[in-house]
Amino acid sequence: MSRAIGFVCLVSVLAATASLPAVPSVYPTGTTIYDPAKAWSGFTIFDTPETPGAVLVDMNGAVIKAWRDAALAPVPFRILPGGFVMGADAARPPHQETIAVTQKDWDGREVWRFDRVEQVTLANKSTVWASRQHHDWQREGYAAGYYAPGAAPLVDRGRTLILSHKNVTRPAISDVTLEDDYLVEVSWDGKVLWEWIASDHVDELGFSKAARDTIRRSLEVNKQRGSADWLHINAASYVGPNRWFDAGDQRFNPENVLVSSREANIIAIVDRRGAIVWRMGPDYRESAALEKLGQMIGQHNPHVIPKNLPGAGNLLVFDNGGAAGYDAPSPASPTGVNAVGREYSRVVELNPVTFEKVWEYSVPGQQRTNFFSHYVGNAQRLPNGNTLINEGANGRLFEVTGDLRIVWEYVSPFYGTNNALNNRIFRAYRVPYDWVPQVPRPVERAVVPPNIREFRVAPR
Repeated sequence: MSRAIGFVCLVSVLAATASLPAVPSVYPTGTTIYDPAKAWSGFTIFDTPETPGAVLVDMNGAVIKAWRDAALAPVPFRILPGGFVMGADAARPPHQETIAVTQKDWDGREVWRFDRVEQVTLANKSTVWASRQHHDWQREGYAAGYYAPGAAPLVDRGRTLILSHKNVTRPAISDVTLEDDYLVEVSWDGKVLWEWIASDHVDELGFSKAARDTIRRSLEVNKQRGSADWLHINAASYVGPNRWFDAGDQRFNPENVLVSSREANIIAIVDRRGAIVWRMGPDYRESAALEKLGQMIGQHNPHVIPKNLPGAGNLLVFDNGGAAGYDAPSPASPTGVNAVGREYSRVVELNPVTFEKVWEYSVPGQQRTNFFSHYVGNAQRLPNGNTLINEGANGRLFEVTGDLRIVWEYVSPFYGTNNALNNRIFRAYRVPYDWVPQVPRPVERAVVPPNIREFRVAPR
C-alpha cells in the first residue's frame, strides 16, 4: 500500500541507509486525509522539537493547546482525564534525560512532580535533584499509556513507573562506565516502591558469546556524557490486565513491566522479583516461531494491547528497521555493533505466547521505504479497531483500518528551531474529546486529498 499523499520528507538518515531514494522537498503539512465516518475521532497529543514542547490537535489539525516549556528529550506527553497533561519540564543536556516528571492541570499549575532519583550537576555547574527520566513513564491505571474503555488512569493519587538512568561500573559487561537503564516506581508522595537496574540481569538477556564480546570490546563512550548507553531502553509499560494471566500464565502478571532495548533488539518482561520471565530477541533465529515472525530492529513502544480494545492481550510494536544489535564482526558491521539492518519499518501485532503474527502494517514490494522511521515512533490500538501510527522521524501521523486503509493523516508543521528539516515526533496518543472538558467538541470536516498526478504549486 503506498501513501495516499506519498511525499513526506525523510529528515534524518543513518549512514547504514545511504541507499534511500530521494524524496520531494515540498509537501503539505497539517491534516491531509480525514474520513470522519471511518476514523476514531478525538484529540491527539504529541511532542515537538519546536521550542520544544507538546501540542494537542483536533482531527482537522487545529491546535487546541500548546505547551512550550517542556523538555528537549525523547519523552511522551499524555493527556489524563480532566485535561491534565503529564510529561517532563526540563532537560539536562548533553544527557538524553529530564530533570523532573510532572503533571499539570489545564491552566499549567503543577499538581505532581518527581525529581528525586539523584543529585546531578548541570552545565552551569549548579547541583539539583533530578529524575534522570528518559523515554517513558506510566501512571497507575494507564498500563500501556493510552486510552482504553474502562481504564481509569489516576490523576490525584497512585503509583508512577519511571524509566530513568543510573551510571554504573560493571566489569562483567565492559570496562567503561555504563549509562544504565533504571526502572523506579514511586508513590504519589515520592517514596520509592520498587526498582530495577538492567545491568544486574545481563545474563538473562539472551546475548550470545559473540555479542557479549562485541559489547565488551566496542561500546562507544559518549564523550560529553562520559558513559556508554549500552542498551538504550526506550519503552517501559505495565503488562496490564490480560487474558494470558487470567488463564494462569504468571509471566503476564499485570504488575510486571515490559521493556524494549533499542540498541540490542530485545523486548522483555520483568517480574516484581526483578527476573526477566519472557523475552523476544536479540536474535530472532532463536526459535522457528520467531524466525518466521522476522528480526525486529531498533523497535519502539512494544506493549500489551489493553483490555476492552480489539486485539486485547496481543503485543503491538513499532518495528523501526534502521540498524541495531550486537554480534560478531562482519563485512557489513566491522565492529559487530549495529549488526543487523533493514531500510523500512513495520507495525506488528502478535500473539506473545506463540509469537504468531496477527496483523501487520507495512508497505510492500519496492515501495517499502515509503514507510520508514529509523528512530522514534509508536502505535496505538483504537476502540474501533483502527491503529494510530506515528512514523516519527518524518513527523507523520496516520490512522489505518484493519484492512490497511488510511482514514486520517497528519504531517507535523512544527519544526526545530536549530534544524529547519526536523519535525520528528517521539510519541503520539489520541484521547476522547470528553477527556478535555475545557474545550467544546470540535466540528469535524472531511479532508479529501487532491489527485497528486494533477496537484501543482501555482506559479506567481
